[in-house]
Amino acid sequence: MDQKKQQAGKGGDITRRDLMRDGAAVAAGLATGLGAAGCQTTEVGKGVAKTRSYNADMKYRPLGKTGLWISSVCLGGHWKRVDKMVPGVFKSRSWLSADLDSGGFRKNRRDVVTRCIERGINYIDACTMQEILAYSEALRGRRDSMYLGFSWYQEEMRKEQFRTTDALLGTLDKGMREAKLDYVDLWRITMHEQSGRHTNAEVDEMMGALEKARKQGKCRMCGFSSHDRPHIKWMIETYPEVVQVIVTPYTAKSKVLPKDSVFEAIKENGIGFFGIKPFAGTSLFKGDSSPDSPTREEDDRLARMAIRYILCNPSITAPIPGLINPQQVDNVADAVTEPEELAQEEAKELELAMDDAWERLPAGYQWLKNWEYV
Repeated sequence: MDQKKQQAGKGGDITRRDLMRDGAAVAAGLATGLGAAGCQTTEVGKGVAKTRSYNADMKYRPLGKTGLWISSVCLGGHWKRVDKMVPGVFKSRSWLSADLDSGGFRKNRRDVVTRCIERGINYIDACTMQEILAYSEALRGRRDSMYLGFSWYQEEMRKEQFRTTDALLGTLDKGMREAKLDYVDLWRITMHEQSGRHTNAEVDEMMGALEKARKQGKCRMCGFSSHDRPHIKWMIETYPEVVQVIVTPYTAKSKVLPKDSVFEAIKENGIGFFGIKPFAGTSLFKGDSSPDSPTREEDDRLARMAIRYILCNPSITAPIPGLINPQQVDNVADAVTEPEELAQEEAKELELAMDDAWERLPAGYQWLKNWEYV
């Protein structure tokens, strides 16, 4: 497999032809020694003002070796409690059952995206068919205001028939066609949560699809989503010229192991890192996220402290919480303006709150406890 090119970002209107043309120019970035790559050794501020939706009040971090600057907090695709804003929008108990054609839902998503743009948040992580369709619509007419992560997980690696290069490329083409996208910024294929279940041959097929899509100008960056730390490390080290970004859990209870951490591979190879589940689902909060919740002020404060705690790890590009209204966008954006290092009393409050969150984790989220040490 020929793994020799990556795409670097730049402002302005982007087309697939632009991505193909610029590929050769940025390939040298992968050939550069990456041992010094990472937030600690990157000159903060260099070129950052050219990033999408730049706002001087937002902080930005380099997305690994991609050349892009990403806001220190971004928009996760999930809208698990959006029914608090749009009553009756869910057709069943699943948040993925949201009526995508509902006027209230479409306005809610567009308003949230608008507030993100206004506050300088410049990345959306869409990892389901529903999210891709919803956020592509919310970005209509302003596509180049934000970077868009793409995963049509229903037809990717979790299903056996989609574990070949051609099948995965077919999924990308289908998703782009249905969402009316000319390109995607980051194709971050969703693997099994325990991605080590995939055979080496299946992983190689996936990497082949990512590389081919980038060469064809369909995506500018490549990556994957997995919850399997040893396997993530192996994939980064085995395919250093393909993998540019990973999407994986990192909560306000996560700590970095002093030895043999996945972050060693992340730093050495210049990998961008989007952290999912920053609030342990919604278990960090006492309220139901409704605007009139009696615990909203306390929950907002906990959310800001969680974001700040996570950003103390310089290897993380950004946590990506799901947000259901513009006020929540403001809250996480405000977190970035506060000191990253928590005061002693704040650290204690957050620690106790996360202990409570661990106790409240639903059965389907007990696996998050395995992410206390990364």
